[in-house]
Amino acid sequence: MATTSATAQYSPDQFAELRSLSDDEVVTHSYVRDVPLPSGGMLALVTLDNGRDHTRPSTLGPEGLMQLASVLDAQKARAAAGEIRALAITGKPFILAAGADLSKVGDIPSYEAGLQMAQLGHYALGKLGELGVPSFCFINGLALGGGVEVALNCDYRTLDSSAAALALPEVFLGIIPGWGGAWLLPNLIGIENALKVVVENPLKNNRMLKPAEAFELGMADVLLSPANFLEDSIRWADGVLTGATKVKRPNEPGKLERAVKWDVAIGIARKTLEKRLGTVAKSPYAALELLAAAKSSTKAEGFAAEDKALADLVAGDQFRASIYAFNLVQKRAKKPAGAPDKALAKKVTKVGVLGAGLMASQFALLFLRRLQVPVIITDLDQARVDKGLDYIRGEIDGLLQKGRIDADEANRLNALLTGTTDKADFADCDWVIEAVFEELSIKQDVFAEIEQHISPEAVLATNTSSLSVEQIGAKLKNPERVVGFHFFNPVAVMPLIEVVNTPATDEATLATAMATAHALRKNAVITADTPGFVVNRILAKVLGEAMHAVELGTPFETVVEAQRHFGLPMDPFVLLDLVGLKVGAHVLDTHHAAFPDRFFESRALHELAEAGVLLEKDAKGQSKGIDKKAIAIVAKHRPQGAQPYTVEQLTARLEDGLADEIHRMLEDGVVEAAEDIDLCMILGAGWPFQMGGVTPFLDRVGASERVFGGTFHEPRIRGIR
Repeated sequence: MATTSATAQYSPDQFAELRSLSDDEVVTHSYVRDVPLPSGGMLALVTLDNGRDHTRPSTLGPEGLMQLASVLDAQKARAAAGEIRALAITGKPFILAAGADLSKVGDIPSYEAGLQMAQLGHYALGKLGELGVPSFCFINGLALGGGVEVALNCDYRTLDSSAAALALPEVFLGIIPGWGGAWLLPNLIGIENALKVVVENPLKNNRMLKPAEAFELGMADVLLSPANFLEDSIRWADGVLTGATKVKRPNEPGKLERAVKWDVAIGIARKTLEKRLGTVAKSPYAALELLAAAKSSTKAEGFAAEDKALADLVAGDQFRASIYAFNLVQKRAKKPAGAPDKALAKKVTKVGVLGAGLMASQFALLFLRRLQVPVIITDLDQARVDKGLDYIRGEIDGLLQKGRIDADEANRLNALLTGTTDKADFADCDWVIEAVFEELSIKQDVFAEIEQHISPEAVLATNTSSLSVEQIGAKLKNPERVVGFHFFNPVAVMPLIEVVNTPATDEATLATAMATAHALRKNAVITADTPGFVVNRILAKVLGEAMHAVELGTPFETVVEAQRHFGLPMDPFVLLDLVGLKVGAHVLDTHHAAFPDRFFESRALHELAEAGVLLEKDAKGQSKGIDKKAIAIVAKHRPQGAQPYTVEQLTARLEDGLADEIHRMLEDGVVEAAEDIDLCMILGAGWPFQMGGVTPFLDRVGASERVFGGTFHEPRIRGIR
């Protein structure tokens, strides 16, 4: 690849507007000291440090980048004078850098300022590759986004094996790696590896790399122990300078990869994205374009393309919505609205699980792993208990085989697990959760039975998804210790728990539920005791409208098209298939019974559930479309004279119906604010970050104004051009 200067296209004078916005920037300074090399001469060691401890990672704002650029210019002059043989850049303890300051990026007021932000990153970091002497990055800790790009702009990289994580998360946030990453990374580690880091991992809930994984991909040249990381890095760099150390990069793309594999990999990635996400999200496709062009463009061309792509995205709706969603998950989720004083929480020393089926067994495993306390399960007979125990022990063994836990932890977890058919064995449990059949009388009966054996202070939690939590506890002597604790499936993966606060639930019980959710490493949102709580109520609206539309004769394809611009990870019929047709029918029935004027029941869905048919699937279980038998069943339920919807009509119904329902939920105090609705939908239903949750989306498309003459957010969460 061409190695001509990529920074010559930039001038420090062009960043004036951007710098005027950085008055309150927490500046990451670039401190320089000379370090003697073992073979003679000096290494200029630049340390990035914002003066805060490890809880406030160094970020790169305009002033920090300008300072780094100035420091690098000075070192380039020293290199030309023969005063230094090389330069290395590293970070404060445990942190290299966490990239751009997102709080500042989210406040950029114009396209021009957004363009300057991209250009300034290239101007400053690009100098690391144009010093006239070799440059090294000693990745001593966390490196995210621009932090990784600091390393990529250097000639060589060492990596501390204890670093917290490395990642390029930009696509997750609705932008792209815009300070060199989209060009430099594929040209360092190959297109398939780069696609994994830049596109695939961010879209897997922002998955990050451990140091060993990053090293294996080729993002670092050597992996070193933390014990003497800096000294060993300097020694290794000296070996490179003297020629004693030969740097091998087996993943670096060659002519064959550029000629054959590159375009094929991009094509496969594009088809995968279209299938998984549709085409609404902009950042993944912008990243694909940049990665595709990196095959044959120069560094200067690559940097210029990143400038434009980043500026376009920063100015758009999806990035602003992503920053809103990011702040919800990072800030609001950590300080749940309406949560009582943590000091009121009771200590959980033993957990009881009522039920031994799949969901109950998933609960038991999660409580075992996260709380590390005794867990006991029960069911109607010993055979069911044994089946549940076998499943949990099998999962523990699977974790051991995958290296997720060691033998000592596996033995400890197995020792903490017991099963019984005698409810008296629950006597010393201080937290009991039920996962039995979704029928009110059954749940009432199991709680009434267990109440005879446990203390009056023990918490009784229900995982009901649609029943009244207050009614579940209505026949108990101590209904104040009943709380809703609604997980989402799969239990181990989904990050949300809806904690349902009934009129009877006391503060200590609610505090215990919130503390327990935190200990399980879940995000909890407190909701009122109302049908469907948050997530299922909103999904019931979407699914009910979808089934009603096809019952009126609207083609299934039209229904899918009508909600495509929502950007949801799956269409309504794939979602119904995932949750189960019987469960879906029950959810629609529950909401129709509670709100008959706004929610549809679906007799067709009940018949589909009985027949066990909806999607036609290939040999791998992937949907090929709607099964012909399902189409025939639905057609039987079409009322005489029914008129199908057009795409436009159904789109408006969906948007306006959601705006109306969410407005009612807020008026009724189901949650404290629109932000809590969005948090639930992002964490519990996979509502895309790029949409910012459901309420900013409804504001942007005008549904809020059409329905209630206002907006959920003022000002609206939207782009700047």
